[in-house]
Amino acid sequence: MSTTDSPLRDRVSAALADNPNAMTMQLARDLGTPEAEVIRALPPGRAVELDIGRWEALIRSFEPLGAVHVIVSNGAVTLEATGQFGNFSTWGEFFNVQTKLDMHVRWPRLGAVFAVEKPGHLDGVPTLSVQFFDKDGQSAFKVFLTFGGKPPTPERRGQFDALREQFRAANS
Repeated sequence: MSTTDSPLRDRVSAALADNPNAMTMQLARDLGTPEAEVIRALPPGRAVELDIGRWEALIRSFEPLGAVHVIVSNGAVTLEATGQFGNFSTWGEFFNVQTKLDMHVRWPRLGAVFAVEKPGHLDGVPTLSVQFFDKDGQSAFKVFLTFGGKPPTPERRGQFDALREQFRAANS
């Protein structure tokens, strides 16, 4: 569901014209808006909003992808890990991924999710990711199917396209 206004779209477009590889986290900070709104304001085709109501099925769908790059960032720290999703469980407000990743997602706080395709901030090589945001529009975690260095393989591209279509929000 897009809540992004035209002036923000214009500011994001202008910022990306200056730096097409800009990190959306930094754009959000520079523009004084939640990162989810920056993602919504990306040029057409770069981000598709997915159905956050299907968060669990989406997270479970990462398991057959094998190794992925996961980034979790807050106001003070960014943590990056590579691993495979799996060994899922639920305990109270936590949906657990208990592999090498050892993630504990507080699912009631999830507010939006997007399939994002954009140039990597270091090398401009296209990245494919699924990005989760909390109810305040701040990043919860990002799952990168590709992450720098080389373009997506046809297999990874197909997996990403399939996820994007399977979990696309009704109004996207």
